[in-house]
Amino acid sequence: MQCQCIQHFGQPLASEQRPDMTPTGTEVILEVVAAGVCHTDLHMREGGVDLGRGERLNYADRGIKLPLTVGHETVGRVIAAGPDAGEIDMSRTYVVFPWCGCGDCELCRRGDENLCATPRYLGIHVDGGYATQLRIAHPRYLFDIGDMDPARAAPLACSGLTTFSALKKLEGSYFEQAPLLIGAGGLGLMCIRLLAALGAQAPVVADIDPAKRAAALEAGAVAVIDPADPEVLQQITHACGGRPPRAILDFVGAEATAKLAFDALPRNGKLVTVGLFGGAAPWSLPMITLKSVHIMGSYVGSLTEFAELIEIARTGAIDAIPSTLFPLEQAEETLNLLEAGKVLGRAVLSPAAR
Repeated sequence: MQCQCIQHFGQPLASEQRPDMTPTGTEVILEVVAAGVCHTDLHMREGGVDLGRGERLNYADRGIKLPLTVGHETVGRVIAAGPDAGEIDMSRTYVVFPWCGCGDCELCRRGDENLCATPRYLGIHVDGGYATQLRIAHPRYLFDIGDMDPARAAPLACSGLTTFSALKKLEGSYFEQAPLLIGAGGLGLMCIRLLAALGAQAPVVADIDPAKRAAALEAGAVAVIDPADPEVLQQITHACGGRPPRAILDFVGAEATAKLAFDALPRNGKLVTVGLFGGAAPWSLPMITLKSVHIMGSYVGSLTEFAELIEIARTGAIDAIPSTLFPLEQAEETLNLLEAGKVLGRAVLSPAAR
């Protein structure tokens, strides 16, 4: 088998040839068909995340072992299964839930494996999908994609699930007016599609890139805003029907976007921060109290939420986001394009692409 690995943090990915995988116990081996490329993969290659104020979360200090095959948005076909895996339809194509936990703790037993204290996330703690083969610990992580295009289904494992879980934290009165989305990359565009699929109001979208603002309009945003405009707050209020947006999702997670989101929130508004660009919170502590705002993080999503999302996706209700297919051998070049902001929507690697 062939894989694209991190051998040293801060260095380019390296191509490796390894023996074909053999399953044991409940394990399942997939032949990879498609592997989405995500900003988290950039953080993995870099070796950590900027926490702001001179602090850094270093993956080596958190026990991440190298070499590591990255990639957590994977679609594949089962080619082998361990003796305890049970019956699996090997004629089907599956998207993989990558946010695996220990499988035994209370959080895992209720389906919240993404919150497990001893995670085994694909492409982060164990080898992921930038490869021709992928090892899965248990068939419960496999979801039949039906007739979906694998390149369309792969991003559901991260950009789809992440936005779906974030939106579920805004149910109820927060959807009574258009929400504000900050960032029109893969997550933002997916969120626009999900809002439409859920029958919610079309959002207002803020992004510094004109091409991404145009893509957001094409995807169904009611309006787009340039955050660099001196009157950005007034524009947001006007686009949201003359009132500040009660719900804001920050898909960037930078200091500048966090400040914009907080400044745009009205009293009792809710900010869900999703992106991991890096930095420290720029908010005034007294203003959090005085505005009575709700600020919460949302990291990927649960196994239960993923099952719900795939059911919706299989009906065809979620329009596909723009995607570009690249050969697996071009994983490093594809990451560089993503880092430079030159990927519109989602990039997807395929061992079969040439």
